[in-house]
Amino acid sequence: MNNICIKGEKIEVAYGSNVLMREVDFEINKGDVFIIMGGSGCGKSSLMRVMTGLKEPSKGKVWILAKDFYAQDDENKKLIMRDCGILYQSGALFSSMTLAENVALPLQEYTDYSPDMIADLVELKLALVGLRGYGDFYPSEISGGMKKRAGLARALALDPKILYFDEPSAGLDPVSSKLLDDLILEINQSLGTTIVVITHELSSIFAIGNNSIFIDTDIKGVSAKGNPKDLLKNPPNQNVYRFLSGGKE
Repeated sequence: MNNICIKGEKIEVAYGSNVLMREVDFEINKGDVFIIMGGSGCGKSSLMRVMTGLKEPSKGKVWILAKDFYAQDDENKKLIMRDCGILYQSGALFSSMTLAENVALPLQEYTDYSPDMIADLVELKLALVGLRGYGDFYPSEISGGMKKRAGLARALALDPKILYFDEPSAGLDPVSSKLLDDLILEINQSLGTTIVVITHELSSIFAIGNNSIFIDTDIKGVSAKGNPKDLLKNPPNQNVYRFLSGGKE
């Protein structure tokens, strides 16, 4: 498992008696841009909740950074999640705080850095996502694309080894979506960050993904794994082809 960053073994995700998926296996290598894809209601977001420690699977194991995550005590779980950052659909910024204050929050909570060091790091993270000079702005004063980038700056605050993105292009125009895709690739390539993305945007899937799983509602499980471009060229089943080709029969 030396090169494996996240590994799922026989995962079952259920809410009561309603099983969303079962027998889910996957491996995410260090440095991957890994796409979780599938139709609406297939359980993509629920699987990400399992991978980010927010929902324990009904069955199976999740290995994160070579640790059996759900076998750890609460303190060790927190240490593992310290190496993970999450960008939610809306950006999830605190509206009463400036962008700088939002980005500073995890640094204040999880480090003993001095205020001056935190201020310098905040400026660096905002510059990394193209928001230099916007630290004193409030979320209500910036565009949707800028909110996503500010949320990304906060997710990067603690220099995570893994970044999770939940529908990063949701609500963005094509230009803003392309800029965010480019930023994701830049972070992946320059920092070596392993990235996990939930998305149904085909342009993003093909532009940034080098590995993926397809969650198939027909079997309530994974019916395809691999590079999305390869899966489109040689689809293992009709559902995968229909999804990756944009609905073609």
